[in-house]
Amino acid sequence: MNPQRSILYRYAELLSSCKRARLTGTKGADEIYTLQVADCIASVDFVPESGLAVDVGSGGGLPGIVWAVYRPNLKVTLIDSINKKCEAVSEIISSLGIANVEVICSRSEDYARTHREVFDIAGARALSSAGVTAELLSPLVKKGGRIITFKGEKVHDEISQVNDKWNLLGLSKPSLNFYGGEDSSRCVVTWEKVKKCPAMYPRRTGLAGTKFFWE
Repeated sequence: MNPQRSILYRYAELLSSCKRARLTGTKGADEIYTLQVADCIASVDFVPESGLAVDVGSGGGLPGIVWAVYRPNLKVTLIDSINKKCEAVSEIISSLGIANVEVICSRSEDYARTHREVFDIAGARALSSAGVTAELLSPLVKKGGRIITFKGEKVHDEISQVNDKWNLLGLSKPSLNFYGGEDSSRCVVTWEKVKKCPAMYPRRTGLAGTKFFWE
């Protein structure tokens, strides 16, 4: 096992044993590593070596902690709105000795208003549909940056909902990058930030998931 994977297995152990907050729906270090941590490792090739990254709705720290371990020159911000989760993840990061991660307890819409288009890359895992995720992440990413999310068998349905309206957020059409073998539906979805996000975004908290930008 290489050094990064050793650190990340220890991370899976800490997630598994955490009693302060429920950080993952998967139980047991082996399952967490195989089903969640390794899943996030599949996105590392799409992450820059350095710069600023943000992980929205980070929960237990995925994918942001994986990015931080594989990209030590990348400064990673984890955002979650639940204080108990933020405190627990901060303790885990301290235990692992990872220096290039900070944890912010905030709604992403609020954070985007004060940190608009400053990040080189933004990611989210199990946050929402592809369209809603793109709306929440686009205001955080600078022109020339990238957005990443993780999808499964519903990816084509979610992408087709939005059709060709990604440009309304300043984004390119999504690229679907499948992994995990020939029969796998697991997919890393990426968008390039091709122009500035319109000033109307972020909208007020919760609106992205109820009044879709593409309708």
